[in-house]
Amino acid sequence: MELLRLVNSGWAVARASRSSPDRQPVLFFNATTRLSGLSQNAAFSLLASWAVRLAGTPVVHFVCKAGMSRCVLGTDEADPSRPMPCGMCIRQSRANFTGAETHWFSFQRDESLTAVLQPLSLDELLCYELPLSDGSGKFPLGNIVLPSLRWRMRLQSLTDDESTRFLCREFMLSAWNIAREFTDFLNKVKPQAAVLFNGTHFPEATAAWLCNQRGIRVITHESGFQPFSGYFVEGQATMYPIVIPDVDLTAEQNARLDADLQKRWQGDFSMAGVKFWSEINSLPERLKQKTAGFGQVVSVFTNVIFDTTQMYANVIFKDMFAWLDEFLDVIRANQQTLFILRAHPDEARPGKASRESVAAWFEQRAAGLPNAAFVPPQERVSSYDLLKISKFVLTYNSTIGLESILLGVPALAAGQAPFNSFDTVFFEPARETYFSRLNAWLAAGRLEVPQDRQRNTRRFLYYRTYRFSLPFGEFLESTRPTGYVRLKRFPLAQLENSSTTRALLGGLLDGKRFELDV
Repeated sequence: MELLRLVNSGWAVARASRSSPDRQPVLFFNATTRLSGLSQNAAFSLLASWAVRLAGTPVVHFVCKAGMSRCVLGTDEADPSRPMPCGMCIRQSRANFTGAETHWFSFQRDESLTAVLQPLSLDELLCYELPLSDGSGKFPLGNIVLPSLRWRMRLQSLTDDESTRFLCREFMLSAWNIAREFTDFLNKVKPQAAVLFNGTHFPEATAAWLCNQRGIRVITHESGFQPFSGYFVEGQATMYPIVIPDVDLTAEQNARLDADLQKRWQGDFSMAGVKFWSEINSLPERLKQKTAGFGQVVSVFTNVIFDTTQMYANVIFKDMFAWLDEFLDVIRANQQTLFILRAHPDEARPGKASRESVAAWFEQRAAGLPNAAFVPPQERVSSYDLLKISKFVLTYNSTIGLESILLGVPALAAGQAPFNSFDTVFFEPARETYFSRLNAWLAAGRLEVPQDRQRNTRRFLYYRTYRFSLPFGEFLESTRPTGYVRLKRFPLAQLENSSTTRALLGGLLDGKRFELDV
């Protein structure tokens, strides 16, 4: 039924499209958004492409037809040699792009590159750059696949074993196949812009790299910060390069933000269609009793590999676990401080559980320390109750630091995050200054959050949530599995005239920022 609705909607858009042949097309590519079904990000991309076509600009989709020997979503990390589920993915693609112009690509193994990669160690693979035949430079194959390799293996620290090397080689060969196919595609289509999902995983990262080499505008998108909302930006979506005017929020804007924050602090929120908190509990008695024996409490919030594998995050420390390893010395040196480590709930999400986890790290490295406590990912303890008992909090690159600032509790980040540059959470650019501030906070008396930090944080959250997260809820509704959606029934005029479409077309066709006037 859902496939039929997609097909019917696709034909309706095709009949209503008024594309002008003298306009350069916009290309869309999102091979890492889903396998079967319609994920939120796949739906955002599809609706955006329909809006462009209805506005009279041609659209061409670059579509995978078993075009990778191993893909990010289809690989079984426990057994990377298992074949890909290409059949159901191709069926879904045919339904999604009914009535649209498409360029399908398949996989052709480069035997000479295969021979070059076969004897290399994992480190050598990840450093490998392929010289381009036209002499224009080198294609950074290893660097392009690294985030996807970590994400798929659910590991930050990769092991140099045959299983990991195999998947790394296949990702590299698949990226190179995409590079060749996409280059031919660009030569033929000559697009004015490319709209890509995320831009971090190797299929879309390859396309972005090639577009950047040619000066073609690259727009990437991710899930936004309201239900059924998407975030589009020219550049790298995961870095949120938004512009915030230096003005205070109005009373109405503050009230709107406060209403949503109150819901969030009660666990009533979702991200990318996933509701993390089916229930939320106050601090357990064991933690209340333990805190009574210490002079002060510091809560430490870790993140998941999905977020810490972003290349820009690791600027002070090699990765989050390197930070935790060095942090052990701080715990040992401050016996009158109780450090409560809170694992991210997504670390144990069924089907996406981390194979290198903070839970395992704590058990191996910190469980024996008398002034260290741990809240596992499955335990639905309120993070906000932890904030309330903390002198300050430590984060890597998690958004809990923003909420800590709003609640008047200083937050010090160890990893780079998109909001650091807005003077929200505290961040130091080097190890020495990071530990200097951390130790100063431990030795200080009462700490307060400066008013300008709270002001900056409120402005960032408001603009990120309401101006730059484009709502698609009037066109989509939830379905199963969690995070997947289906189209509502709506007239195409509703899509053409929506505020979301105006923001999309302004960004895609006129080079404006993708933002609502709210």
